[in-house]
Amino acid sequence: MQRTAKQGIGTGVLPLLLALLFSLTACTPAPEKVVLAGQTMGTYWRVSLLAEGASEAERAGLKDTLEAALASVNASMSTWDPKATISRFNASETLEPFPIEPAFAQVVVAAQAVSAASGGALDVTVGPLVDLWGFGAGGARRAAPPAPEAITEAQLRVGYEKLAVSETPPTLQRLAPGVEVDLSALAKGYGVDVLVERLNAAGFQHFLVDIGGEVRAQGVNDRGVPWRIGIEVPDPSARGLVQEALPLNNQALATSGDYRNFFEANGVRYSHTVDPRTGAPIVQRVASVTVAHDTALWADAWATAMNVLGPEDGLALAERQGLPVLFILYDGEGFKRLANDAFEALSHP
Repeated sequence: MQRTAKQGIGTGVLPLLLALLFSLTACTPAPEKVVLAGQTMGTYWRVSLLAEGASEAERAGLKDTLEAALASVNASMSTWDPKATISRFNASETLEPFPIEPAFAQVVVAAQAVSAASGGALDVTVGPLVDLWGFGAGGARRAAPPAPEAITEAQLRVGYEKLAVSETPPTLQRLAPGVEVDLSALAKGYGVDVLVERLNAAGFQHFLVDIGGEVRAQGVNDRGVPWRIGIEVPDPSARGLVQEALPLNNQALATSGDYRNFFEANGVRYSHTVDPRTGAPIVQRVASVTVAHDTALWADAWATAMNVLGPEDGLALAERQGLPVLFILYDGEGFKRLANDAFEALSHP
């Protein structure tokens, strides 16, 4: 009887406790998600974060802080702003070290490292060629390719080895006349990292930062699970459709592709991604390439380099660097997916 009574108490209390715990959990409100957004670098920026008790005034102040940080990046690195440091460097003719901001130097140092590792597939001096093909701030949109002679002339001013950068003191130096710098392949990624720094400084731990499709996630979303990132179908007629989605936990993701910014002439598509080694837009079967990294700056840089390299050389580079990478290739009327093991591990943790 005694044993039976004890068993009776146990089996009665346990469901009651479970029910009580479930009730308390169900009544606990989910963390409030706040979205802040605006325009920058010719595209959008968006931050989704868990408010964690922040007041309306604190949220407004945070947005001002984030926008001020992005304005600082633009004032340093935007070729579309004639007053920006990068524009003033490009307009100068000096061969002497040119003072730049520490952040500017940091971005160029990263770019030069990726240039060396990729054999020049990424090259921040590619600006004259980008302009010539009608995709830059200094060139009009084209309906046909430029003359071969013009390409050869522009190539004389291109080459990452014709540029020197110092972080102490922060300076940039052209080593040949006419060399210019274009950071459009890295600036959005760097901007994402800057916003992450500002959010951490403000005490936020759970957020997703997105600038024009370059993203970086930290912590968890309002459902308590890692932020889930959609990789867009690389087709301008299917804008907004997701090719696939993957959880992103304290990592950045960047995508480079030719499916939005291009022109066609005589049935040939000319991508806005110019191969610095050939002087012409890339001609290959890559629709887009997505790279994961700890920072958006480096993810952005590697994605651009691998887009230029193509799937074979790009995958080889990813393996040497230990980078998760996904190529989406044109395959007839559709697409073909090609990912390395490191990326598959992200997709199926």
